[in-house]
Amino acid sequence: MARLIFLDTETTGLEISQGHRIIEIACVEMVGRRLTQRNFHYYLNPKREIDAAAQAIHGITLEFLADKPTFADIADAFLEYIADDEIVIHNAVFDVGFLNAELTLAGRPTLGSGKPSSGRVITDTLKMAKEQFPGKRNSLDVLCERFEIDRSARTLHSALIDTQLLAEVYLALTRGQDSLDIGLGASRGEAKISSPVSRPATLRVIRATETELATHAAVVEGLEKASGGKAVWQKWRTEPTGPT
Repeated sequence: MARLIFLDTETTGLEISQGHRIIEIACVEMVGRRLTQRNFHYYLNPKREIDAAAQAIHGITLEFLADKPTFADIADAFLEYIADDEIVIHNAVFDVGFLNAELTLAGRPTLGSGKPSSGRVITDTLKMAKEQFPGKRNSLDVLCERFEIDRSARTLHSALIDTQLLAEVYLALTRGQDSLDIGLGASRGEAKISSPVSRPATLRVIRATETELATHAAVVEGLEKASGGKAVWQKWRTEPTGPT
């Protein structure tokens, strides 16, 4: 069965060119459209300051990160976890850019462009959402609201919470039914199968009266005249049969 990796990061700021770094990375695994609970999650020491604007979004402080590993410390474990499987990210350009920068600094192979020709498939749910809902806002929060996904735990941006929400959004985007809890399995329990509807052994047949048949015929005749004799149903019309 297909294995998907849902990934998100939090960073010290928005610009790689300004030396900003990843401070949280989270991945959740899905196999056969079910979350396995085999997650990959680390807070990381960036060895630099965190922009105030970024900290206001995710709430992560340098004090909290002081004893955490660096990205280089977990780079091999990360590459082993993702293997060669497809990665799903919301706004992939941002996260892939930071990941490639970190992998380069750690002396490890990058994720490439994310296109099949590069040997790595990266699916961008933001692009998927824009194709399904052109002209509308398609942030993760908006998509959760649109698909009625509970995001009450997301008081601040958190890479781990966001990947779990992203997995649910992906299922909704790819199944075309935004109100059914199908495929969440391990995260929200097995789908329940309702008991079959009981039906009577015999069904009462109520046939149209002569008056109703005459009224129907008049309506059909009027439609036939209005269409200039082009009513398609007349070609297959048959006389009603009597009781059997």
